[in-house]
Amino acid sequence: MPNGSLDAWLFDTRETRSVLDWERRIGVLRGIVAGLVYLHEEWEQVVVHRDVKASNVLLDGEMNARLGDFGLARLHEHGKDMCTTRVVGTLGYIAPELSRTGKATTGTDVYVFWEMLLEVACGRRPIEPSEAAGNLVSLDWVRECWMRGGFSRRRILH
Repeated sequence: MPNGSLDAWLFDTRETRSVLDWERRIGVLRGIVAGLVYLHEEWEQVVVHRDVKASNVLLDGEMNARLGDFGLARLHEHGKDMCTTRVVGTLGYIAPELSRTGKATTGTDVYVFWEMLLEVACGRRPIEPSEAAGNLVSLDWVRECWMRGGFSRRRILH
């Protein structure tokens, strides 16, 4: 894809790209949602991606988002439960219930989309190993910011 991955746009400091403005970020998120709706509801079978993350979102020449890397994806018939034999994915992009049930569903893909929404909005990966223990997980960081009185524009958009 001509514009590479969303991950590169958000985190690659070596690139001389401009920062994604809010309009483009929202457009990318809409593209991801459209892709998930197609995979989960509109295609002839249900596709559970199981590895939705910024590096697997590719951007075309017009900055439209496309989901890529279907190596972990699983197919099943609409209206039937999917059997999962093992938990796979990327640390930070795994729904909590997946570790309990071992069952990937369209809901686990949707949970990961919400993690990505925070990633796109805040410019933070779901897990930041370089951060202090209290700021390690982005969900905890967001909760802490909220409890302290909300977010400033500068804090959210890097």
